[in-house]
Amino acid sequence: MSFLAASPSPYHAVANAAERLEKAGFRQIAETDAWDGSSGGKYVLRGGAIVAWYVPHNAAAHTPFRIVGAHTDSPNLRVKPLPDTGAHGWRQVAVEIYGGPLLNSWLDRDLGLSGRLTLRDGSSRLVSIDRPLLRVPQLAIHLDRGVGSEGLKLDKQRHMQPVWGLGQTHEGDLLRFLEEECGLPAGEVTGWDLMTHSVEAPAYLGQDRELIAAPRMDDLLSVHAATAALTAVTSAACGPTPSEGPADGQGAAQPELPHIPVLVAFDHEENGSQSDTGADGPLLGSVLERSVFARGGSYEDRARAFAGSVCLSSDTGHAVHPNYAERHDPTHHPRAGGGPILKVNVNNRYATDGSGRAVFAAACEKAGVPFQSFVSNNSMPCGTTIGPITAARHGIRTVDVGVAILSMHSARELCAAQDPFLLASALKAFLED
Repeated sequence: MSFLAASPSPYHAVANAAERLEKAGFRQIAETDAWDGSSGGKYVLRGGAIVAWYVPHNAAAHTPFRIVGAHTDSPNLRVKPLPDTGAHGWRQVAVEIYGGPLLNSWLDRDLGLSGRLTLRDGSSRLVSIDRPLLRVPQLAIHLDRGVGSEGLKLDKQRHMQPVWGLGQTHEGDLLRFLEEECGLPAGEVTGWDLMTHSVEAPAYLGQDRELIAAPRMDDLLSVHAATAALTAVTSAACGPTPSEGPADGQGAAQPELPHIPVLVAFDHEENGSQSDTGADGPLLGSVLERSVFARGGSYEDRARAFAGSVCLSSDTGHAVHPNYAERHDPTHHPRAGGGPILKVNVNNRYATDGSGRAVFAAACEKAGVPFQSFVSNNSMPCGTTIGPITAARHGIRTVDVGVAILSMHSARELCAAQDPFLLASALKAFLED
C-alpha cells in the first residue's frame, strides 16, 4: 500500500523499486557504460522502465534466465503540450486520455499532478503534487435528466478537462506553478511528462479489513510483488548494503542458482507497448544479451540461454463480479482471496500453454499457494498483456499470471488484502526454481 501511494507515475514506480533493490544490495549500472561479467545484483533504469537481474557466482555464459515481467503505467489523464486553457471564468488544464480508463471514475475526484520535468541542462526531476489540485466536475443531474435512464455519456475531449482555479487563463500558468513548487528558477523547465492521479490514499476496506481499495493496482501490484520476490531471493547473496560494505556478494553466502533471476517492469503497456521502454521495444533483449556477452558468451551462448529461459508475465485480471456474473465464463470464476490466477487464451492474447501451466503450478506448489484459472467468456473480447509480445519478440517461453481484482482501469481498484502476498510468494518460488 505504501508502494502504491508513493508511485503516482511510472517514473516514481521505478525509482521506488530501485530504492528497494539498492537496500537489498543491487547496484545501478548505466547502459552507456561498458559492462563486466561480475556476479551480484544489478539494474538499469530507462524512463518509466526498470530491468534488474542477479548473476550467481556459478553462472556460465549460457545460463538461462527466469524472468518476472510487469508494467508500470496505468490509464489516466495526461497533460497536453499546451496545458493552459479555460472558459467562463474557470481555469483548466488541458489533458489527453492515456490508455483505456473508466472515465466516470475520474469525475468529482480530487486529483494531484505527478511525473517528471526535463530541465534546461537535459537532466530530469521527479515531481509529485500530492494534494487536491484539480477536479473533473460532473454535470449536475438537473442539467442532464436522461443520465438516470440512458446512462452517462462522456466525450473525451469536451467533458474530461479538469478545473484548477478561477479567473483568466494565462499561457505558462501551469509551468510557472510547477517551477515554484519544485524551487526551480523561471524558465528552467523545457519539457515534461505529467499526469493526474487520485490523492486518496490506499485503504483497507470491509468489516474485517480483508479488501484493499487503491489506485494503480494494474499493474503496480505486480511490480511490487516482483520486486519483493527478487529481493527476497537475492538479499542474502547480495550481502551488505553499499553503506555497510561491498555489494557484489563477496563474503556472503551465495545461492547455487541454476538460472539468473530477472525483474523487468515495462512502460506503455496500456497503449500497445511500442516504445523504447515498452515490451515491444529492445530494452529487455538488449539487457539479457549484454549480460551474456559480458560474461564472455557468444551468440551461441545467447541462443542457449534464451532457449532455456522462462518468463512469468504478471498483470492483474478479472475477479468474478457479483453484480455481473453473466459477463464471465460460466465455469471459470476466479475469486478475490483465492490466490493468483493463471490466464489462458487459445488465440494467444495470453501466452500460457500447457507447459507454462506446469511451470506455474510447480511454483505455487512449492510456495504452498493456491492458484486459479482464468479464461474470458467466449462472447467477450479478451484483453492482452506483455506476455505474447515478450514471447514473440525474444523467443522465450512465457506464462501469463496475475491477481484477480474488481474495477480494473478505474481510478481506484479493489483486491483481496492477502492476494498481493500470495502472488509475491509464488513469484519468489518461481525465481528460486
